[in-house]
Amino acid sequence: MSYRDYVIAAYAVFALMLVWDYLIPRLQIRSALRAAKLRLARTASTPPRDTELPLSRD
Repeated sequence: MSYRDYVIAAYAVFALMLVWDYLIPRLQIRSALRAAKLRLARTASTPPRDTELPLSRD
């Protein structure tokens, strides 16, 4: 391998890491937002608890 090949490989690794550092956080944010929306929809669909009822001790 010549010196040129090492330089090309180094730039290629650098470019791949830049793409990785750009994409992975975006995918994680998208996943977290989706999970939060699903959690919100799940809690919104359940009826609220009635806390005003007295406890029964029959």
